[in-house]
Amino acid sequence: MYLACFFSPLNLPLWAMNLRGSTGTTISLRCYGASHHVPAKVPSKNQTKLANGETEVHHRPKRGWIWNQFFVLEEHLGPDAQYVGKLHSNSDKGDGSVRYILSGEGAGTIFIIDEVTGDIHATKSLDRERKTHYVLHAQALDRYTEEALEPKSEFIIKVQDINDNAPKFPDGPFVATVPEMSEVGTSVLQVTASDADDPTYGNSARIVYSILQGQPYFSVDPKTGIIRTALSDMDREAREHYTVVIQAKDMAGQVGGLSGSTTINITLTDVNDNPPMFPQSLYVPESAQVGKPVGKIKANDEDLGINADIKYSIINSEGANTFSISTDRDTREGIISLKKPLNYERKKTYTLHIEGTNTHMDPRFSYLGSFKDTATLKITVGDVDEAPVFSIDHYIMDVYENSPSGTEVGVVTARDPDSRNSPVRYFLDSKEEGVRYFRIDEISGLIRTTQPLDREDMAWHNITVMASEVDNPSLLSHVPVTVQVLDVNDNPPEIATDEEVIVCESSRPGQVIQTVTAVDKDDFANGQRFSFALPSQQPVNPNFTLKDNEDSTASIIGRRRRFNHLTQELYELPIVVWDGGEPSLSGTSTLTLRVCPCQHHGRIRMCQGEAFLSSAGLSTGALIAILLCIVILLAIVVLFVTLRRSKKEPLIISEEDIRENVVTYDDEGGGEEDTEAFDMIALHCSIFFYFVALDYWSFIWKKIKFSLVYIFYCSIKS
Repeated sequence: MYLACFFSPLNLPLWAMNLRGSTGTTISLRCYGASHHVPAKVPSKNQTKLANGETEVHHRPKRGWIWNQFFVLEEHLGPDAQYVGKLHSNSDKGDGSVRYILSGEGAGTIFIIDEVTGDIHATKSLDRERKTHYVLHAQALDRYTEEALEPKSEFIIKVQDINDNAPKFPDGPFVATVPEMSEVGTSVLQVTASDADDPTYGNSARIVYSILQGQPYFSVDPKTGIIRTALSDMDREAREHYTVVIQAKDMAGQVGGLSGSTTINITLTDVNDNPPMFPQSLYVPESAQVGKPVGKIKANDEDLGINADIKYSIINSEGANTFSISTDRDTREGIISLKKPLNYERKKTYTLHIEGTNTHMDPRFSYLGSFKDTATLKITVGDVDEAPVFSIDHYIMDVYENSPSGTEVGVVTARDPDSRNSPVRYFLDSKEEGVRYFRIDEISGLIRTTQPLDREDMAWHNITVMASEVDNPSLLSHVPVTVQVLDVNDNPPEIATDEEVIVCESSRPGQVIQTVTAVDKDDFANGQRFSFALPSQQPVNPNFTLKDNEDSTASIIGRRRRFNHLTQELYELPIVVWDGGEPSLSGTSTLTLRVCPCQHHGRIRMCQGEAFLSSAGLSTGALIAILLCIVILLAIVVLFVTLRRSKKEPLIISEEDIRENVVTYDDEGGGEEDTEAFDMIALHCSIFFYFVALDYWSFIWKKIKFSLVYIFYCSIKS
């Protein structure tokens, strides 16, 4: 009977193990189909050879399976379960009668086994840094009797490492010191990075050290991480502090390896390398502020009190143009201050000729000579890591609106003013609103759009570009960038309808109703130019026509003699307008024309009465009818009052009156008294006004009835 195990290509082979059963038969553990049989005639440790040549068999319990370890790759992200290996018993004839059981750490959750084939799979992604191996047990049972065909055997599944952890410096940043003027190669500090990956497998944890910042002053051993001095004669009096950045990269520094870095602040300690002497040199960093003291100098005077007062002055032009000196009254020291900014890259040293003179002279001792002395002071300018400097102070760029995302806008350039000329990295100030419209290439400084821009929405964009050295990101410089969005003809024109178009009822054919203009959101460099016309696809308008004045205006002209607002008060007139852009765009605007009564000479009455009546539900015609009825009624009343008064006056005319068609006679024939004739004119007038009144009353009554009906109709509509 034998038991075979099979592995994936990533697994290491198992060595064949020979087991002796209680019956003296050979049990083989085979891997990759290999078997190793031990002949039965050779006595084993379980047999004793007797005197008669026979062997006595010592019965011992059957030993369990002996397994070496399986391997499974960590961080497996494939869609299928990862194949681990295969269990197989020599009792398995391939008929499915053998059932394989897996138990132990992760069995059933992380690792599953096919009960029929014995294939083991890992169902979850494993992390070697959390758990390096799993101990499991395998057993083969008869599927029908549940009898153990093989004893339970223990084996290990080891998680195989991949490079998924970057090196780290757990104790950084570091502080170190080294004596000044040390020899090249002097050890300063050893830094050690740790990598959580498996150091016994591959190069995942094989670290190589390199220096990112701090050259040419220091170097690092790529294997040990020991930092050493790389320059001789490093003078503490010239520069005391240095910043070194060390990088640790796994995979032995190969491409694709992960890396981490740390910072070491190194300070030069002092050694006695300067003999005592009068001050002849002074170190001033180039970052010194103008107007601030940068050093001191003192002339010795053995006198006391005011006799030892000294006035200092710089007597050479090179020194006086850049530095100034004043006297401290308490210490009698000369305080040297800076007048102009220093630049290490332009001028590294200055020579000052300083003169000290007593302020209080005693003429009795003039024979001793001039009471003054001169000294030469050499000033050394120290190099300071400065922020990048842009080529100009303000950039102005432009880009056309509606340009696709990624369109180039312009380039900004900055350089490292230091002698090292470190590379510069660019980025945008993320706090500004304009950042969402633009992006910048961090290496070239090329600015591109992130989306199409609309000039009508925002014609100018202001952004700030920042630059920093790759070796020292803490030093930043800023420059403002203004981007102008250039116009393209992407908006159709439309008629400007600020005021209502009024059509007088008394308009004549050919009369100009109103002159219209157009507006356009686009910006034309040479001024806006518009042309107008009525829609060509519509029939001829019988009421109005349009004349293009060829000066970006058009006139609406009436085509009929009269309009009546009672018949139709509102008219609609569509007008097509083209702009002068390239390509030309057109838009159609529909104007509403309102018919109103106008005063003489075409002056509009503003339709105020109509506006009042509209609120009451009456039109202008109804109001006129009502007012006319009231006037006629008042005339009738006056007429009746006049007739009533005329009836009360006598109709007999005296003899002195001379009237036409009046006969006066005094006749005794009938015995009658005087007979008086009537005034015929008054009688005719009375009869005339009577019939006129009857006719007017009939007319007025018809008007009143019409007005009442109209008022009732208007009230219903309102």
